[in-house]
Amino acid sequence: MRTPPKSGLAATVVLLALTGCGLLGTGGQGSGTDGKVTITLAGPNQWNASGSSFGPAWESLVDSFEKREPGIEVKTQVLPLDGFSQTITTQLAAGTAPELVFNQPPHKAHEVHALDAELQKPNPYVPGNQRWIDVFKKDYFGPGVSKALSKESGKLEYIPFNLVAIGLFYNKDAFAKAGIDEPPATWEDFRTACTKLKDAGFDPVALDKGGLAAGWTWESVSTQLIDKYYDEWNQFDATGKPGKAPTVTEKSMSKVIKEGTLTTRTPEVAESLRIYKEFFDCGTPNWTGVADGGATVGYRDFVSGKAAMSWGTDFAVEALKADAKFPLGTMPFPTITKATTPLSTDAPARYGASIGGTSYMIPSTVKDEKYAATIKFLQYMSSPAIKPWLDATGGLPAIEGVEPSPETAGLLEGEWGKPYRVTALPGGPEGTSFRDVFDGYLLEERTLEEELADLEKWWERGIEAGIKKNAWGDEDWAK
Repeated sequence: MRTPPKSGLAATVVLLALTGCGLLGTGGQGSGTDGKVTITLAGPNQWNASGSSFGPAWESLVDSFEKREPGIEVKTQVLPLDGFSQTITTQLAAGTAPELVFNQPPHKAHEVHALDAELQKPNPYVPGNQRWIDVFKKDYFGPGVSKALSKESGKLEYIPFNLVAIGLFYNKDAFAKAGIDEPPATWEDFRTACTKLKDAGFDPVALDKGGLAAGWTWESVSTQLIDKYYDEWNQFDATGKPGKAPTVTEKSMSKVIKEGTLTTRTPEVAESLRIYKEFFDCGTPNWTGVADGGATVGYRDFVSGKAAMSWGTDFAVEALKADAKFPLGTMPFPTITKATTPLSTDAPARYGASIGGTSYMIPSTVKDEKYAATIKFLQYMSSPAIKPWLDATGGLPAIEGVEPSPETAGLLEGEWGKPYRVTALPGGPEGTSFRDVFDGYLLEERTLEEELADLEKWWERGIEAGIKKNAWGDEDWAK
Protein backbone atom coordinates (compact mmCIF):
# COMPACT_ATOMS: atom_id res chain seq x y z
CA MET A 1 0.00 0.00 0.00
CA ARG A 2 1.55 3.26 -1.12
CA THR A 3 2.10 5.56 1.83
CA PRO A 4 3.57 9.09 1.81
CA PRO A 5 7.30 9.78 1.67
CA LYS A 6 8.22 9.93 5.37
CA SER A 7 11.89 10.22 6.24
CA GLY A 8 13.22 7.63 3.81
CA LEU A 9 12.13 9.73 0.88
CA ALA A 10 13.19 12.86 2.69
CA ALA A 11 16.71 11.45 2.68
CA THR A 12 16.49 10.13 -0.86
CA VAL A 13 15.28 13.41 -2.30
CA VAL A 14 18.25 15.16 -0.73
CA LEU A 15 20.46 12.97 -2.89
CA LEU A 16 18.40 13.24 -6.06
CA ALA A 17 17.95 16.99 -5.78
CA LEU A 18 21.67 17.69 -6.02
CA THR A 19 23.78 17.10 -9.09
CA GLY A 20 27.43 16.29 -8.70
CA CYS A 21 30.11 14.09 -10.10
CA GLY A 22 33.05 12.29 -8.58
CA LEU A 23 35.72 9.79 -9.36
CA LEU A 24 34.87 6.13 -9.22
CA GLY A 25 37.29 3.70 -7.71
CA THR A 26 38.11 2.10 -4.42
CA GLY A 27 40.37 4.75 -2.93
CA GLY A 28 41.96 4.66 0.49
CA GLN A 29 43.92 1.48 -0.21
CA GLY A 30 47.39 3.00 -0.05
CA SER A 31 49.46 3.90 2.98
CA GLY A 32 49.59 7.41 4.29
CA THR A 33 52.65 9.61 4.06
CA ASP A 34 55.02 10.21 6.95
CA GLY A 35 53.89 7.01 8.62
CA LYS A 36 50.30 8.16 8.90
CA VAL A 37 47.38 5.78 8.63
CA THR A 38 45.24 6.93 5.71
CA ILE A 39 41.52 6.19 5.59
CA THR A 40 39.04 7.19 2.91
CA LEU A 41 35.38 8.02 3.35
CA ALA A 42 33.29 7.53 0.20
CA GLY A 43 29.73 8.64 -0.40
CA PRO A 44 27.42 11.08 -2.21
CA ASN A 45 27.52 14.84 -1.74
CA GLN A 46 24.32 15.77 0.12
CA TRP A 47 25.04 19.47 0.56
CA ASN A 48 26.23 21.07 -2.67
CA ALA A 49 26.98 20.36 -6.34
CA SER A 50 30.72 19.84 -5.92
CA GLY A 51 32.22 16.65 -7.28
CA SER A 52 35.30 16.90 -5.09
CA SER A 53 34.26 18.17 -1.65
CA PHE A 54 31.38 18.03 0.81
CA GLY A 55 32.06 21.72 1.43
CA PRO A 56 34.32 24.00 3.51
CA ALA A 57 32.65 23.10 6.79
CA TRP A 58 33.33 19.41 6.18
CA GLU A 59 36.97 20.10 5.31
CA SER A 60 37.33 22.11 8.52
CA LEU A 61 35.85 19.25 10.53
CA VAL A 62 38.27 16.76 8.99
CA ASP A 63 41.16 19.15 9.66
CA SER A 64 40.16 19.43 13.31
CA PHE A 65 40.16 15.63 13.62
CA GLU A 66 43.57 15.32 11.99
CA LYS A 67 44.98 17.90 14.40
CA ARG A 68 43.57 15.88 17.29
CA GLU A 69 44.90 12.65 15.76
CA PRO A 70 48.09 13.59 13.84
CA GLY A 71 48.78 9.94 13.00
CA ILE A 72 45.61 9.66 10.90
CA GLU A 73 44.85 11.18 7.51
CA VAL A 74 41.22 11.26 6.29
CA LYS A 75 40.42 11.55 2.60
CA THR A 76 36.96 12.21 1.19
CA GLN A 77 35.85 10.58 -2.05
CA VAL A 78 32.71 12.13 -3.57
CA LEU A 79 30.75 9.54 -5.53
CA PRO A 80 28.30 10.48 -8.30
CA LEU A 81 24.70 10.72 -7.16
CA ASP A 82 23.47 8.63 -10.06
CA GLY A 83 25.87 5.78 -9.38
CA PHE A 84 27.07 5.81 -5.76
CA SER A 85 24.70 3.07 -4.64
CA GLN A 86 25.78 0.57 -7.28
CA THR A 87 29.42 1.50 -6.79
CA ILE A 88 29.38 0.86 -3.03
CA THR A 89 27.32 -2.32 -3.37
CA THR A 90 29.74 -3.70 -5.96
CA GLN A 91 32.81 -2.73 -3.94
CA LEU A 92 31.47 -4.30 -0.75
CA ALA A 93 30.73 -7.56 -2.57
CA ALA A 94 34.18 -7.56 -4.19
CA GLY A 95 36.04 -6.63 -1.03
CA THR A 96 37.47 -3.46 -2.57
CA ALA A 97 35.52 -0.77 -0.68
CA PRO A 98 37.39 2.03 1.14
CA GLU A 99 37.44 2.29 4.90
CA LEU A 100 34.15 4.16 5.37
CA VAL A 101 31.14 3.98 3.05
CA PHE A 102 27.69 5.54 2.98
CA ASN A 103 25.22 3.18 4.61
CA GLN A 104 22.18 3.27 2.30
CA PRO A 105 23.31 1.08 -0.64
CA PRO A 106 22.12 -2.57 -0.52
CA HIS A 107 24.61 -4.93 1.09
CA LYS A 108 24.98 -8.17 3.04
CA ALA A 109 25.51 -8.17 6.79
CA HIS A 110 28.82 -10.03 6.52
CA GLU A 111 30.22 -7.31 4.23
CA VAL A 112 30.38 -4.72 7.04
CA HIS A 113 31.50 -4.69 10.65
CA ALA A 114 28.83 -4.89 13.35
CA LEU A 115 29.54 -2.09 15.80
CA ASP A 116 27.59 -3.28 18.85
CA ALA A 117 30.70 -4.23 20.83
CA GLU A 118 32.49 -0.99 19.98
CA LEU A 119 29.45 1.01 21.06
CA GLN A 120 29.74 -0.44 24.55
CA LYS A 121 33.20 1.11 24.95
CA PRO A 122 33.89 4.74 25.97
CA ASN A 123 33.98 7.48 23.37
CA PRO A 124 37.27 9.27 24.17
CA TYR A 125 36.08 12.50 22.54
CA VAL A 126 33.15 12.93 24.92
CA PRO A 127 34.30 13.83 28.46
CA GLY A 128 33.03 11.42 31.10
CA ASN A 129 31.44 9.03 28.62
CA GLN A 130 31.50 5.36 29.64
CA ARG A 131 29.62 3.86 26.68
CA TRP A 132 29.71 5.29 23.18
CA ILE A 133 26.09 4.26 22.60
CA ASP A 134 24.96 6.59 25.38
CA VAL A 135 25.90 9.74 23.46
CA PHE A 136 23.13 9.16 20.90
CA LYS A 137 19.54 10.31 21.18
CA LYS A 138 17.79 7.12 22.19
CA ASP A 139 14.64 7.85 20.18
CA TYR A 140 16.62 7.62 16.97
CA PHE A 141 19.62 5.31 17.40
CA GLY A 142 20.37 2.34 19.59
CA PRO A 143 19.65 -1.36 20.13
CA GLY A 144 15.98 -0.68 20.86
CA VAL A 145 15.34 1.29 17.65
CA SER A 146 14.23 -0.99 14.81
CA LYS A 147 15.23 1.47 12.07
CA ALA A 148 18.80 1.48 13.38
CA LEU A 149 19.26 -2.27 13.13
CA SER A 150 20.33 -4.35 10.17
CA LYS A 151 17.27 -6.23 8.91
CA GLU A 152 19.50 -9.22 8.18
CA SER A 153 21.61 -9.42 11.33
CA GLY A 154 19.75 -7.30 13.87
CA LYS A 155 23.04 -5.52 14.61
CA LEU A 156 24.05 -1.87 14.65
CA GLU A 157 26.31 -1.50 11.63
CA TYR A 158 26.60 2.24 11.00
CA ILE A 159 27.02 5.53 12.84
CA PRO A 160 24.71 8.49 12.11
CA PHE A 161 26.37 11.88 11.70
CA ASN A 162 23.06 13.74 11.74
CA LEU A 163 19.30 13.31 11.55
CA VAL A 164 16.95 14.09 8.69
CA ALA A 165 13.63 15.87 9.18
CA ILE A 166 11.13 17.86 7.17
CA GLY A 167 9.06 20.92 7.88
CA LEU A 168 8.22 24.35 6.55
CA PHE A 169 10.92 26.93 5.89
CA TYR A 170 9.74 30.51 6.05
CA ASN A 171 10.96 33.95 5.03
CA LYS A 172 11.20 36.03 8.20
CA ASP A 173 11.16 39.29 6.24
CA ALA A 174 7.97 38.29 4.40
CA PHE A 175 6.30 37.41 7.69
CA ALA A 176 7.30 40.77 9.15
CA LYS A 177 5.98 42.68 6.12
CA ALA A 178 2.69 40.79 6.38
CA GLY A 179 2.38 41.57 10.09
CA ILE A 180 2.85 37.96 11.22
CA ASP A 181 4.64 38.00 14.55
CA GLU A 182 4.95 34.24 15.11
CA PRO A 183 4.92 31.20 12.79
CA PRO A 184 1.35 29.83 12.59
CA ALA A 185 0.95 27.10 15.19
CA THR A 186 -2.64 26.03 14.42
CA TRP A 187 -4.66 25.68 11.25
CA GLU A 188 -6.64 28.80 12.16
CA ASP A 189 -3.34 30.66 12.50
CA PHE A 190 -2.32 29.31 9.10
CA ARG A 191 -5.55 30.53 7.49
CA THR A 192 -4.95 34.00 8.90
CA ALA A 193 -1.31 33.98 7.78
CA CYS A 194 -2.33 32.87 4.30
CA THR A 195 -4.64 35.86 3.94
CA LYS A 196 -2.11 38.33 5.35
CA LEU A 197 0.66 37.09 3.08
CA LYS A 198 -1.53 37.32 -0.02
CA ASP A 199 -2.55 40.85 0.96
CA ALA A 200 1.14 41.72 1.32
CA GLY A 201 1.86 40.49 -2.22
CA PHE A 202 3.34 37.07 -1.48
CA ASP A 203 2.39 33.57 -2.55
CA PRO A 204 2.02 32.10 0.95
CA VAL A 205 3.37 28.64 0.08
CA ALA A 206 5.81 27.67 -2.67
CA LEU A 207 4.56 24.70 -4.67
CA ASP A 208 5.81 22.89 -7.78
CA LYS A 209 5.00 19.94 -9.99
CA GLY A 210 7.03 17.49 -7.91
CA GLY A 211 5.47 14.98 -5.57
CA LEU A 212 6.94 16.03 -2.23
CA ALA A 213 4.34 18.60 -1.22
CA ALA A 214 1.55 16.22 -2.22
CA GLY A 215 2.89 13.44 0.00
CA TRP A 216 4.15 15.43 2.97
CA THR A 217 1.01 17.55 3.22
CA TRP A 218 -1.35 14.58 2.97
CA GLU A 219 0.62 12.79 5.63
CA SER A 220 0.72 15.78 7.97
CA VAL A 221 -3.03 16.41 7.69
CA SER A 222 -4.41 12.88 7.78
CA THR A 223 -2.21 11.60 10.62
CA GLN A 224 -3.63 14.29 12.90
CA LEU A 225 -7.27 13.51 12.20
CA ILE A 226 -6.93 9.71 12.51
CA ASP A 227 -4.76 9.80 15.63
CA LYS A 228 -7.92 8.99 17.64
CA TYR A 229 -7.92 5.48 16.17
CA TYR A 230 -4.49 4.56 17.50
CA ASP A 231 -5.69 1.91 19.95
CA GLU A 232 -8.46 0.51 17.76
CA TRP A 233 -6.37 0.09 14.61
CA ASN A 234 -3.09 -0.92 16.25
CA GLN A 235 -3.28 -4.70 15.77
CA PHE A 236 0.22 -5.79 14.68
CA ASP A 237 3.65 -5.06 16.08
CA ALA A 238 6.61 -3.88 14.00
CA THR A 239 7.48 -7.48 13.02
CA GLY A 240 3.97 -8.19 11.73
CA LYS A 241 2.90 -10.35 14.64
CA PRO A 242 -0.28 -9.68 16.62
CA GLY A 243 0.43 -6.89 19.09
CA LYS A 244 1.06 -3.16 19.26
CA ALA A 245 3.54 -0.90 17.47
CA PRO A 246 4.68 2.65 18.31
CA THR A 247 3.18 3.73 14.98
CA VAL A 248 0.22 1.82 13.54
CA THR A 249 1.78 -0.23 10.77
CA GLU A 250 0.90 -0.67 7.11
CA LYS A 251 -0.27 -4.18 7.94
CA SER A 252 -2.65 -2.92 10.61
CA MET A 253 -3.97 -0.27 8.22
CA SER A 254 -4.45 -2.88 5.51
CA LYS A 255 -6.45 -5.06 7.89
CA VAL A 256 -8.85 -2.33 8.99
CA ILE A 257 -9.43 -1.33 5.37
CA LYS A 258 -9.87 -4.93 4.21
CA GLU A 259 -12.38 -5.57 6.99
CA GLY A 260 -14.27 -2.34 6.31
CA THR A 261 -13.46 -0.68 9.62
CA LEU A 262 -11.82 2.15 7.66
CA THR A 263 -13.40 3.19 4.37
CA THR A 264 -13.34 6.32 2.25
CA ARG A 265 -16.68 7.12 3.91
CA THR A 266 -15.02 7.36 7.33
CA PRO A 267 -15.63 11.09 8.14
CA GLU A 268 -11.97 11.89 8.71
CA VAL A 269 -11.12 10.96 5.11
CA ALA A 270 -13.30 13.66 3.54
CA GLU A 271 -12.20 16.17 6.20
CA SER A 272 -8.55 15.39 5.45
CA LEU A 273 -9.21 16.03 1.77
CA ARG A 274 -10.87 19.39 2.47
CA ILE A 275 -7.99 20.65 4.59
CA TYR A 276 -5.45 19.17 2.18
CA LYS A 277 -6.94 21.17 -0.69
CA GLU A 278 -7.01 24.32 1.43
CA PHE A 279 -3.24 24.08 1.82
CA PHE A 280 -2.76 23.83 -1.95
CA ASP A 281 -5.19 26.69 -2.53
CA CYS A 282 -2.85 28.80 -0.40
CA GLY A 283 0.10 28.00 -2.65
CA THR A 284 1.72 29.01 -5.91
CA PRO A 285 -0.89 29.60 -8.63
CA ASN A 286 -0.64 27.11 -11.51
CA TRP A 287 1.82 25.05 -9.49
CA THR A 288 1.60 22.07 -11.86
CA GLY A 289 3.65 24.06 -14.37
CA VAL A 290 6.42 25.02 -11.95
CA ALA A 291 9.71 23.10 -12.21
CA ASP A 292 10.44 20.58 -9.48
CA GLY A 293 12.33 22.32 -6.69
CA GLY A 294 14.17 19.25 -5.42
CA ALA A 295 14.87 19.13 -1.68
CA THR A 296 13.00 22.40 -1.19
CA VAL A 297 9.56 22.60 -2.81
CA GLY A 298 9.21 25.53 -5.21
CA TYR A 299 12.85 26.43 -4.62
CA ARG A 300 13.11 29.27 -7.13
CA ASP A 301 9.97 31.04 -5.96
CA PHE A 302 11.03 30.70 -2.35
CA VAL A 303 14.64 31.91 -2.60
CA SER A 304 13.59 34.80 -4.87
CA GLY A 305 11.25 36.06 -2.15
CA LYS A 306 8.11 35.51 -4.21
CA ALA A 307 6.77 32.81 -1.89
CA ALA A 308 6.91 33.03 1.91
CA MET A 309 6.96 29.35 2.95
CA SER A 310 8.28 26.13 1.49
CA TRP A 311 8.40 22.46 2.41
CA GLY A 312 11.98 21.23 2.79
CA THR A 313 14.50 19.14 4.69
CA ASP A 314 17.37 20.20 6.90
CA PHE A 315 19.78 19.24 4.11
CA ALA A 316 18.54 22.19 2.05
CA VAL A 317 19.95 24.80 4.43
CA GLU A 318 23.39 25.26 2.91
CA ALA A 319 21.93 26.00 -0.54
CA LEU A 320 19.17 28.18 0.89
CA LYS A 321 21.60 30.30 2.89
CA ALA A 322 23.67 30.81 -0.24
CA ASP A 323 20.77 31.77 -2.52
CA ALA A 324 18.16 33.43 -0.29
CA LYS A 325 18.65 37.12 0.56
CA PHE A 326 16.51 37.02 3.68
CA PRO A 327 16.70 35.43 7.15
CA LEU A 328 15.35 31.89 7.31
CA GLY A 329 13.29 30.10 9.91
CA THR A 330 11.70 26.65 10.17
CA MET A 331 8.37 25.65 11.65
CA PRO A 332 6.26 22.55 12.16
CA PHE A 333 3.18 21.93 10.07
CA PRO A 334 0.22 23.62 11.83
CA THR A 335 -1.87 21.61 14.29
CA ILE A 336 -5.49 21.06 13.27
CA THR A 337 -7.59 21.79 16.36
CA LYS A 338 -11.25 21.59 17.31
CA ALA A 339 -11.53 25.24 16.32
CA THR A 340 -11.16 24.06 12.71
CA THR A 341 -13.12 20.83 12.80
CA PRO A 342 -15.10 18.85 15.40
CA LEU A 343 -13.38 15.73 14.04
CA SER A 344 -10.12 16.90 15.61
CA THR A 345 -9.10 15.66 19.03
CA ASP A 346 -6.46 18.41 19.24
CA ALA A 347 -3.84 15.75 18.50
CA PRO A 348 -0.66 17.68 17.71
CA ALA A 349 0.98 17.66 14.31
CA ARG A 350 3.78 15.10 14.37
CA TYR A 351 6.28 13.86 11.83
CA GLY A 352 9.50 12.93 13.57
CA ALA A 353 13.14 13.04 12.60
CA SER A 354 15.08 9.89 11.75
CA ILE A 355 18.59 8.58 11.13
CA GLY A 356 17.99 8.45 7.37
CA GLY A 357 20.41 11.31 6.77
CA THR A 358 24.19 10.92 6.74
CA SER A 359 25.50 7.65 8.17
CA TYR A 360 28.63 5.61 7.50
CA MET A 361 29.73 2.02 8.04
CA ILE A 362 33.01 0.08 7.98
CA PRO A 363 33.51 -2.70 5.40
CA SER A 364 34.48 -6.04 6.93
CA THR A 365 37.71 -6.02 4.89
CA VAL A 366 39.07 -3.12 6.97
CA LYS A 367 41.47 -4.47 9.59
CA ASP A 368 44.09 -3.57 12.19
CA GLU A 369 45.32 0.04 12.29
CA LYS A 370 42.93 1.16 9.57
CA TYR A 371 39.99 -0.28 11.48
CA ALA A 372 41.17 1.47 14.66
CA ALA A 373 41.47 4.74 12.75
CA THR A 374 37.95 4.48 11.33
CA ILE A 375 36.53 3.83 14.79
CA LYS A 376 38.27 6.96 16.07
CA PHE A 377 36.85 9.03 13.24
CA LEU A 378 33.32 7.72 13.84
CA GLN A 379 33.69 8.45 17.55
CA TYR A 380 34.83 11.99 16.74
CA MET A 381 31.75 12.40 14.53
CA SER A 382 29.70 11.42 17.59
CA SER A 383 31.09 14.21 19.77
CA PRO A 384 30.41 17.93 20.31
CA ALA A 385 33.20 18.65 17.81
CA ILE A 386 30.61 18.07 15.09
CA LYS A 387 28.57 21.18 15.96
CA PRO A 388 30.28 23.70 13.62
CA TRP A 389 29.65 21.39 10.67
CA LEU A 390 26.03 20.87 11.70
CA ASP A 391 25.51 24.61 12.08
CA ALA A 392 26.97 25.29 8.64
CA THR A 393 24.91 22.63 6.90
CA GLY A 394 21.72 22.95 8.95
CA GLY A 395 22.19 19.39 10.16
CA LEU A 396 20.16 18.09 13.07
CA PRO A 397 22.27 16.44 15.79
CA ALA A 398 21.98 12.71 16.39
CA ILE A 399 23.74 13.03 19.75
CA GLU A 400 22.76 14.47 23.10
CA GLY A 401 24.07 17.81 24.29
CA VAL A 402 24.32 19.46 20.86
CA GLU A 403 21.69 21.96 19.82
CA PRO A 404 20.41 22.18 16.23
CA SER A 405 21.29 25.12 14.03
CA PRO A 406 19.04 28.21 14.38
CA GLU A 407 17.68 27.72 10.86
CA THR A 408 16.49 24.14 11.46
CA ALA A 409 15.51 24.13 15.14
CA GLY A 410 11.84 24.33 14.16
CA LEU A 411 12.03 20.93 12.48
CA LEU A 412 12.33 19.30 15.92
CA GLU A 413 10.09 21.74 17.75
CA GLY A 414 7.65 20.30 20.30
CA GLU A 415 5.51 17.38 19.21
CA TRP A 416 6.48 17.81 15.54
CA GLY A 417 9.82 16.19 16.28
CA LYS A 418 8.10 13.02 17.49
CA PRO A 419 6.84 10.28 15.15
CA TYR A 420 3.13 10.28 14.40
CA ARG A 421 1.12 7.47 16.00
CA VAL A 422 -0.94 6.29 13.03
CA THR A 423 0.39 5.75 9.53
CA ALA A 424 -1.17 8.23 7.11
CA LEU A 425 -4.24 7.43 5.07
CA PRO A 426 -3.04 5.65 1.91
CA GLY A 427 -2.96 6.71 -1.69
CA GLY A 428 -2.67 3.94 -4.26
CA PRO A 429 -0.48 0.86 -4.78
CA GLU A 430 3.26 1.07 -4.26
CA GLY A 431 4.81 3.07 -7.07
CA THR A 432 1.72 5.24 -7.54
CA SER A 433 2.35 8.97 -7.50
CA PHE A 434 0.30 10.94 -5.00
CA ARG A 435 -0.29 13.40 -7.76
CA ASP A 436 -1.96 10.62 -9.78
CA VAL A 437 -4.34 10.08 -6.88
CA PHE A 438 -5.09 13.65 -5.84
CA ASP A 439 -4.36 16.06 -8.69
CA GLY A 440 -7.83 15.91 -10.22
CA TYR A 441 -9.36 16.94 -6.91
CA LEU A 442 -6.76 19.58 -6.07
CA LEU A 443 -7.17 21.14 -9.52
CA GLU A 444 -10.98 21.06 -9.20
CA GLU A 445 -11.38 18.63 -12.07
CA ARG A 446 -13.14 16.23 -9.69
CA THR A 447 -15.57 16.98 -6.88
CA LEU A 448 -14.99 15.76 -3.35
CA GLU A 449 -17.56 13.00 -3.87
CA GLU A 450 -15.89 11.91 -7.08
CA GLU A 451 -12.51 11.91 -5.36
CA LEU A 452 -13.82 9.73 -2.53
CA ALA A 453 -15.25 7.22 -5.01
CA ASP A 454 -12.01 7.18 -6.97
CA LEU A 455 -9.94 6.88 -3.80
CA GLU A 456 -11.88 3.78 -2.82
CA LYS A 457 -10.71 2.08 -6.00
CA TRP A 458 -7.11 3.14 -5.36
CA TRP A 459 -7.31 1.68 -1.86
CA GLU A 460 -8.70 -1.64 -3.09
CA ARG A 461 -5.86 -1.98 -5.58
CA GLY A 462 -3.28 -0.95 -3.02
CA ILE A 463 -4.50 -3.38 -0.36
CA GLU A 464 -4.50 -6.36 -2.70
CA ALA A 465 -1.05 -5.47 -4.02
CA GLY A 466 0.28 -5.12 -0.47
CA ILE A 467 -1.19 -8.44 0.65
CA LYS A 468 0.47 -10.18 -2.29
CA LYS A 469 3.83 -8.45 -1.89
CA ASN A 470 4.05 -9.09 1.85
CA ALA A 471 2.69 -12.66 1.67
CA TRP A 472 -0.18 -11.95 4.05
CA GLY A 473 -2.68 -13.89 1.93
CA ASP A 474 -2.85 -16.92 4.23
CA GLU A 475 -4.01 -14.83 7.20
CA ASP A 476 -7.76 -14.90 7.85
CA TRP A 477 -8.26 -11.13 7.60
CA ALA A 478 -6.58 -11.02 4.17
CA LYS A 479 -8.72 -13.72 2.51
